[in-house]
Amino acid sequence: MIVLENVSKIFKTEKNKQLNAVNNVSLKIEKGEIYGIIGFSGAGKSTLVRCINLLERPTSGKVYIDGEEITALKPRELRQKRKKIGMIFQQFNLFASRTVFKNVAYPLRYRGLSKDEIEKKVMSLLELVDIKEKAYVYPSQLSGGQKQRVAIARALANDPQILLCDEATSALDPQTTSSILKLLKKLNENLGITIVVITHEMNVVKELCHRVAVMNKGNLIEEGDIFEVFSHPKNKITQDFIDTTSNLSKIYTLVEEKDNITKIKAGECIVRLKYKKESVGEALVSYVSRKFNVDLNIIFGNVEIIDDSLLGGLVVIMHEKEKGGITNTLNFLHEQKIDVEVISDARYDE
Repeated sequence: MIVLENVSKIFKTEKNKQLNAVNNVSLKIEKGEIYGIIGFSGAGKSTLVRCINLLERPTSGKVYIDGEEITALKPRELRQKRKKIGMIFQQFNLFASRTVFKNVAYPLRYRGLSKDEIEKKVMSLLELVDIKEKAYVYPSQLSGGQKQRVAIARALANDPQILLCDEATSALDPQTTSSILKLLKKLNENLGITIVVITHEMNVVKELCHRVAVMNKGNLIEEGDIFEVFSHPKNKITQDFIDTTSNLSKIYTLVEEKDNITKIKAGECIVRLKYKKESVGEALVSYVSRKFNVDLNIIFGNVEIIDDSLLGGLVVIMHEKEKGGITNTLNFLHEQKIDVEVISDARYDE
């Protein structure tokens, strides 16, 4: 549905210097997919998504939508193509002086539809996003979540093939964010619409996306299936992102600060375990404790569902009751395809 070939976008700064917002990015997004593009502030993700519908025309490279190169289209042809690409924003961008109904009807004004056809279309869209009862109120009378639902209905008015979401939940509280993500997932399933989500919130990606691309300083540094990226990140930036949503990473700060919880005795070590899918449901802690005569004190634990698959993690203090117990435990865990990281080790202290 979307193909970017070697897309770059360069801006000129006030001092006539170049800012490479996007550097030679190539990616493919399949029809009906929910695709996430993540990165810290300034990574270039918002510029990249605006290159998809040419709100920002790439300095170089090509953009294809449904097999057609839109970077080669004439202005009139491009305007027609854009009608099939809806977009929603962080700040909703609604007309304050128009009712909800008129906001959603706005993109239909040149479609040649009768008044009755417009009303039927608008009301069906408002029903789809579950805000039909607010049709004749003004945006100032709506909550943030309600405003975003109106913005989504408006973006769907021209029956788009693609919906671009640029930080669409960043201004919303967690509960409202969750309801908007459920709505986007429903639209994807019911309408088959391809959704591209730009965000710096890893929880949004985890809950919604099928695949994800990670950007840093204008470069696409990692891409893949959402579960594989979360379970086996290849880049430190990706790992840093993942750590923002997990309490497991707190252990590194606690060790550095020599917090009491991380003080270990001779014969002990602190270990971080990452396990997935089939091994999550196994009683590994109790099993290795019995088999290798090792005590495991859990400091942090986390199990979550990502793209319908289980991913879990533990930070534990291991205490061996006989020499070699921890080594045998770690070797066994490796054999079980569990990622093991020894963070602090006092097994060999005098």
